[in-house]
Amino acid sequence: MDIVTYGNPVLAKPASPVAEVTPELHQLARDMLEAMYAADGVGLAAEQIGRTEALCVIDVPAASQGRFAELDAGVPMPLVMFNPVVSEPEGTQRGNEGCLSFPGVSAQVTRALSVRVDYMGEDGKNYSVRVHGLLARAVQHEVDHLNGVVFVDRLSPTQRMLVAGKLRKLKREAK
Repeated sequence: MDIVTYGNPVLAKPASPVAEVTPELHQLARDMLEAMYAADGVGLAAEQIGRTEALCVIDVPAASQGRFAELDAGVPMPLVMFNPVVSEPEGTQRGNEGCLSFPGVSAQVTRALSVRVDYMGEDGKNYSVRVHGLLARAVQHEVDHLNGVVFVDRLSPTQRMLVAGKLRKLKREAK
């Protein structure tokens, strides 16, 4: 499963809601997890593999959550979310962020420290959880993808200038 890169128009398209979790979508989620693990990522949205379903997968190891590990202990990993919606942002965190669709590009991005995410799980049931720290960052990043927003859209003009050369190169080589 190839991961599409910056310049591919699918990355700018909002996802289509999923009415029900079919066996095909269940398999798609498994395949996306495999692709994410193979690329050493912590999250992957359907747009990043050229699909438009509102589906993303995330796997943040508890060790990476640091002081938030206990707060997020009830959130199952890997997290497979259909139709996720982020709400109720609290606090802020600023940290280095990268993306599998932007190889070699990273920058400081400000995100909410904690958010609520409502989603449909693989079992077709609706869930609502509050996530924190790196998991909150990953959820916001992947839900952005599903809304047609990429992390460089969140950069300041100065930050964008600093990565402009890499972005131009990615756009030329887009897959």
